[in-house]
Amino acid sequence: DVQLVESGGGLVQPGGSLRLSCTASEFTLRHYYMTWVRQAPGKEREGVAAIRWSGVSTNYADSAKGRFTISKDNAKNTLYLQMNSLKPEDTAMYYCVASPWYYGLVASLYAYWGQGTQVTVS
Repeated sequence: DVQLVESGGGLVQPGGSLRLSCTASEFTLRHYYMTWVRQAPGKEREGVAAIRWSGVSTNYADSAKGRFTISKDNAKNTLYLQMNSLKPEDTAMYYCVASPWYYGLVASLYAYWGQGTQVTVS
């Protein structure tokens, strides 16, 4: 089975930074499109940053542009999300998701999900 394991979440003050990591097992990241999705209590899931399998092209939600950076290290089979200038509204569970055929920010179109890591900005 495809497995994705996120880490790096935590409690941070407004204006602070966090780097989330997602390690994949049982498949190779270089063959998948990857996205970070977040969900806050009572809100819809939101794709915040996507990256093509090549790592060359990225796409960001307006809420993430200029503050978040998605990247991947295929050699380490790891996906990252660097989050800077964090705001209280960034508080959410963050999920790493993968798809062999879909590239974009629509969370429901991703087949594989990690268990999530909590980010709290307060």
